[in-house]
Amino acid sequence: MDKKLNILFLCGWYPSRVLPNNGDFIQRHAKAVSLLHNVEVIHIISDEKSTKNIEIETKEINNIKTHIGYIKQTNNPILKCIRYWKTYIILLKKIKSFDVVHLNELYPFGVFALHLKWFKKKPFIISEHWTIYHKPQCENISFTQKIMSRLIVKKAAFVCPVSNNLKESMQSLKFDGNYKRVPNVVDTRLFYPEENNEGIFTITHISNMSNSHKNIEGILRVISKIESKIDNFKFNLVGENSKKYRSYSKKINLNTVFFKDHIEHREVANELQKSNLFILFSNYENLPCVILEAFSCGVPVISSKVGGISEFFRNDFGFLIQPNDEIDLEKKIIEIYTNFNTKKTKMHKYAEENFSELKIAKEFSKLYKLSKKLKN
Repeated sequence: MDKKLNILFLCGWYPSRVLPNNGDFIQRHAKAVSLLHNVEVIHIISDEKSTKNIEIETKEINNIKTHIGYIKQTNNPILKCIRYWKTYIILLKKIKSFDVVHLNELYPFGVFALHLKWFKKKPFIISEHWTIYHKPQCENISFTQKIMSRLIVKKAAFVCPVSNNLKESMQSLKFDGNYKRVPNVVDTRLFYPEENNEGIFTITHISNMSNSHKNIEGILRVISKIESKIDNFKFNLVGENSKKYRSYSKKINLNTVFFKDHIEHREVANELQKSNLFILFSNYENLPCVILEAFSCGVPVISSKVGGISEFFRNDFGFLIQPNDEIDLEKKIIEIYTNFNTKKTKMHKYAEENFSELKIAKEFSKLYKLSKKLKN
C-alpha cells in the first residue's frame, strides 16, 4: 500500500459560520482525498460580527482537522491584508507537517501557496471552479489579479479545473500552466437510485436561486406553459430564498410550484431520488455538482449547454439545450414525460466510474506524487 501523504488544503472558499455553504464542493474534494491521505484545511474569512481582530477555530469535520480564521471586518484594504497575513501565519503554525499544498481558488490565496513554495519548498496544485474566468465575467478581473494569477499558475505543479472549458477560458487570459482536468466529486453512497412510486411526475430544480445565473424566471415561465399539457405533475424549486419567486409565480399564474428553502446536502439526495426530472437552465456554469448527483440517482437531466457540462453529459441521460431557449425546454420536458426510458443502474454506474470519492481521490493522488518530483 502506498504511503499516505500529508496534504494541506489551502482554501479561499470553504463552509464556515459566516457562509455555511460557500465552497461545499471543495469540502467534498477534501473528504474524498482523505480516503487515501491525511488532510488538514486552512481557510480565512472576514466576519462582520467578530469583535476580535483575529479569532481561530479548529474542528474535526468529516475526520479532517479544519482550521478557520475569522478576521474583524474592515474597509481598509491594507489593514485587511495585514490581518489576513497574520491569521495565515498563526494557522500555519498549527499544521505539524505537510508534503503538498492543494490550493482551492487561485486568487488571492495563491499568494500563500507561493510563500509555501518559495520559503518552505512545498509544491502546490490548484483546483479551480470559478466562473469569473469565463466571458463576459472575466472583464471584471483587475490588472493586478491577472498578473498575480499568471505567476501563481506558472509556479503550480498542476492546475486542475473541473472542466476543459474552464481550462480554455483560463488559458485565454494567458494563465499558462500544467493543466489536468479533475471534475467535481459525488458521494455515490449517498446519491443512489430509488424507485419513485408516488405516481406524480416530479420536476426539480436546486440552486442558489440567482436569476441572472440560473435563469429561475425562465424555468417558471416554461413550467406555467406545461401545466395544461402534462397531467398530475409538480415542480419543486429548492434553494435559499426560493420563496422570493412566489410573486413572480402568481404573476404568470403558475400553480404547481412548491417552494423549499435551503436544505442540507444529504437532503439533496432525497429530493433527487423522489424526482423524475432535474432541470438546470443556467446562463453560465462550469460543472455543477447537482447534475452529477442527479446522474448518480438515476434521474434524467435537461440542462442548458454552457460551460463544461457537455464534457460529461451522455446523450442517453437527458438533453442539452441552448441557454434561454424556453420553447426547446418545454419540448424536452414533454419528451421526457411521454417517451424517455431512464436506465437508473446505468446512470449510477457512470457516476461511480467517473465522479466517486475514490475515483477523484486517486486522480489527485497521482498529481500529488508527481508534484513532489517536479521542479518548477
